[in-house]
Amino acid sequence: MDIGSKIRDKREDLDLSQREMAKLIPMNQSNYSKIERNLQEPSLEQLRRICEILNLDPRYLLDLGNAEFLSPADTKLLSDIKKFLQDHPVDSIR
Repeated sequence: MDIGSKIRDKREDLDLSQREMAKLIPMNQSNYSKIERNLQEPSLEQLRRICEILNLDPRYLLDLGNAEFLSPADTKLLSDIKKFLQDHPVDSIR
């Protein structure tokens, strides 16, 4: 399953509209719709917010459940993402 479908399915499970999601991220609803349709990739910050709002593990969205296939560059990127998320905590949205 692609990233957009995973995000859409979880958003729908939580009974959130695209407009509500876009407002929480915050971003334009049209661009958010493009993420769900896989026409636009979210920025790192948008991805972080989406994961927080929907309570999703970024590894699930990025299909990184099995880290054995990761290159050293991929491992460094994941480490950088983890550090970024730790350094930029966000208060509870609800």
